[in-house]
Amino acid sequence: MNSYDVAVIGSGPGGYVAAIRCAQLGMKTAIIEKYSTLGGTCLNVGCIPSKALLDSSHHYEDAIKHFEEHGIEIPGEIKVNLKQMINRKQAVVDQTTGGIDFLMKKNKIDVYEGLGSFKDATHITITGKETIEIEAKNTIIATGSKPSNLPFISIDKERIITSTEALKLTEIPKHLIVIGGGVIGLELGQVYKRLGAEVSVIEYMDRIIPTMDSGLSKELNKVLKKQKFQINISHKVKSVERKGDEVIVKADNKKGEEVEFKGDYCLVSVGRRPYTDGLNAEAAGVKITDRGQVEVNEHLQTSASNIYAIGDVVKGAMLAHKAEEEGVFVAETIAGQKPHIDYNLIPGVVYTWPEVASVGKTEEQLKEAGVEYKTGSFPMRALGRSRASMDLDGFVKILADKTTDEILGVHMIGARAADMIAEAVVAMEFRASAEDVSRMSHAHPTFTEAIKEAALAATEDRALHI
Repeated sequence: MNSYDVAVIGSGPGGYVAAIRCAQLGMKTAIIEKYSTLGGTCLNVGCIPSKALLDSSHHYEDAIKHFEEHGIEIPGEIKVNLKQMINRKQAVVDQTTGGIDFLMKKNKIDVYEGLGSFKDATHITITGKETIEIEAKNTIIATGSKPSNLPFISIDKERIITSTEALKLTEIPKHLIVIGGGVIGLELGQVYKRLGAEVSVIEYMDRIIPTMDSGLSKELNKVLKKQKFQINISHKVKSVERKGDEVIVKADNKKGEEVEFKGDYCLVSVGRRPYTDGLNAEAAGVKITDRGQVEVNEHLQTSASNIYAIGDVVKGAMLAHKAEEEGVFVAETIAGQKPHIDYNLIPGVVYTWPEVASVGKTEEQLKEAGVEYKTGSFPMRALGRSRASMDLDGFVKILADKTTDEILGVHMIGARAADMIAEAVVAMEFRASAEDVSRMSHAHPTFTEAIKEAALAATEDRALHI
């Protein structure tokens, strides 16, 4: 029987990063993955493939809508080759997951393909092509999550689908009904909208992207409506039925009236649930909460002291980069170090175009906590860089403490917001004030000048270019 200092169950961003950090710290490490490729949901059927399709569909939309204005004329009809688009996406996935294989070899991490299941707190049974058992002094559970569903919806993976199937459709929907106006639904909705589908979003809450700052929801709602999305908020879905190639969705609107939607595909994107199936956690003395999450303390330690859990399977935001931070945190904790994570400073991003990004507290949270704050906002359309690229939608908003001027939250929507948010994370990690950021030189012309201008607006309402 092979024996390890650490075994990691699950090879998504949390799991494989934890394994690498353990190996870097001199621990003999194994990683267990039930699928034939490493990388988990994120690399195989999540973050990476969705970004590949978002990029391809964006190029197509630019070609048919914006090239002419740029003085680029393409004779003949510009057509979508969906099969090639899906093939390119798969090539990106294959290259990325292959990179994880390389990293495992480079760091001398043993990879086991099969379902990892606890026999007891220090022994794991791996059921794959054959059944084997390994011993591990410490184990990190990184089993991730699966798409959630509503109890009355039967997902057939053909017409009534999850994000997994939406990434490999063989035709462009005529009318895609999206249940859930969160990150996944809006990103995939935008892919198919660009390619020619009619898209109807049905959201239970009173706004899309309901966990983010309401100012971002409002602006994104406005932009998507301009892009001809049909957005239906405060709608409670009560039935989803397939009749041949048609899907009929019935919902109650905010007045309690029944509304019917008919389309050829229905994407169910109502969040994700922790995945612990087959883990046999109780055999190791690991407690699972009522919500299906692995219960952990502030050290991400489970009720079994030598077993830790990270990522989507524990509480907190279901984000790949949060899982990575936790993977490093646990590896360093096992090695006797004293790492830290500030969960307030883990950014959230929506990869629509314009992109949406946020870190720290929202205005709603500050009001609820009774914190006195000031706000500074700057529109992207006032930037030379935005006019040059024709990306005029959006704004940057900075929330700062009214007394100390410390930045408490940064919320942005616009071109490249996903990349720009890192500046805000750095500033807040070092507890910068709005004035600190306003006095930093930002290259001209760039989109990040909007951050400097918003900081100036928050300092003494002294933005320069508006």
